[in-house]
Amino acid sequence: MSDSGSQHSDEFLRWTRLTEKQRACLDLLLERKTSKQIARDLDISKQAVDLRLTTARDTLGAANRDETAIIYARLRQTYDRIPCDPVILPPAPELVPSDFPDGDPASLLHLNDNLASRAGPRSEGSPFRDLLRPNYRPQARVVIVVSLLIAILLMVIAGLSIGHSLTRLAAA
Repeated sequence: MSDSGSQHSDEFLRWTRLTEKQRACLDLLLERKTSKQIARDLDISKQAVDLRLTTARDTLGAANRDETAIIYARLRQTYDRIPCDPVILPPAPELVPSDFPDGDPASLLHLNDNLASRAGPRSEGSPFRDLLRPNYRPQARVVIVVSLLIAILLMVIAGLSIGHSLTRLAAA
């Protein structure tokens, strides 16, 4: 194995030995923050910050805080890359065939704007598909509203009679 390959694997090993908590402290150290500021940002004690930075320094083989930051910055640039997952990339756009003839915008004015045709094939078998049409005559709308009110009134009366019957049964 070559020296560069060995050095690469040693650096990768040091990178993987850093914990997420140490990396959080080191990220803030790269922003030139003091231990006290890092502690405030991470909501931990200053002693915990110093312990994490000291452990990270030993892991990275650095002599002091500045060298720790320099080594960490180099390793982070090499190993802390966001992988590209092609599964989450959106599909490439593609052209969709159209029923409109090319160069004839007048045909666009004759579109059929029917709610049933926009709802798709699932609504074709539904018994209520025509109930939601917005083009009922006023007399038909009155009949629909009165029918719904009568149905609601019958349900209320049935509920009251069941409640009355249960009350009589419980009292007996």
